[in-house]
Amino acid sequence: MSSKPVQTLRRVVIRFAGDSGDGMQLTGDRFTSDTARLGNDLSTLPNFPAEIRAPQGTLPGVSSFQLHFADHDVLTPGDAPDVLVAMNPAALRANLADLPRGATIIANSDEFTTRNLAKVGYQTNPLEDGSLDSWQVHPVALTSITVEALATTSALTRKEKERAKNMFALGLLSWMYSRPIEPTEAFLAGKFTSKPEVLAANVAALRAGWNFGETTEEFASTYAVSPAPMAAGTYRNVTGNTALALGLVAAAHRSGLPLVLGSYPITPASDILHTLSGLKRFGVTTLQAEDEIAAVGMALGASFGGALGVTSTSGPGLALKAE
Repeated sequence: MSSKPVQTLRRVVIRFAGDSGDGMQLTGDRFTSDTARLGNDLSTLPNFPAEIRAPQGTLPGVSSFQLHFADHDVLTPGDAPDVLVAMNPAALRANLADLPRGATIIANSDEFTTRNLAKVGYQTNPLEDGSLDSWQVHPVALTSITVEALATTSALTRKEKERAKNMFALGLLSWMYSRPIEPTEAFLAGKFTSKPEVLAANVAALRAGWNFGETTEEFASTYAVSPAPMAAGTYRNVTGNTALALGLVAAAHRSGLPLVLGSYPITPASDILHTLSGLKRFGVTTLQAEDEIAAVGMALGASFGGALGVTSTSGPGLALKAE
């Protein structure tokens, strides 16, 4: 429990944003799971870069994860974030227009270097020039504090330690909104069973983020959102990709046709292939193609052969197919 005052809110919309390699999807997913455990109703919106391997620190490479949670029914992921966690200048610039005046910005000040600012067209540092005065801005040196927290982890390089900064951010936001971190610690233990050094670093960064929130004077209070009224029963976390995969199986069953998916793995559509590959007992056949064009050919061939032929892709893959 925090020693700082606790304010009760009815709803919150948080957006985690950074480079595609900053772990924003994992951060958002873990915050979502911990929020669901507390009984809040919620809806999420993962957002992936439109370009493949966009240059680091550029606008096309920004990845984000938005979560809307409340003490009542939630029907959308939310239109405007109450909180933006910006891991670099590109994340700030790409998402600032969606932020209402008075919203909270937590920015990784370590990444607001002259070079990174120039990449996205900032002539001056927005954390220092007064251009963000309409928002509640909290510059936090996420990267350097994470590295310092892992100083005793000599088995990892500095770059490897820096990768844990998303866990530091998760710990800080978990403290701020009274989310438990123990389930994430258990998740990390399962994910990095064979990599004890990486496990220790991520857990240490997670706890450091929580402790930073508790001890810093940057944040005066924490927030709490009460559970939403829900009927008793067993609930599951369903993503759009999982729902689509289950819908395809149901459609094939209703039509009396076998389902054949031809797909080339590409984020975020790969989850459709992963889900359907585990449902072979329902007459599902999955084929991993060598590229998007081959995947289309597989779906067309399956359709001509009397099956329900399907292919899946993401933005870059769709652009290739359109050619």
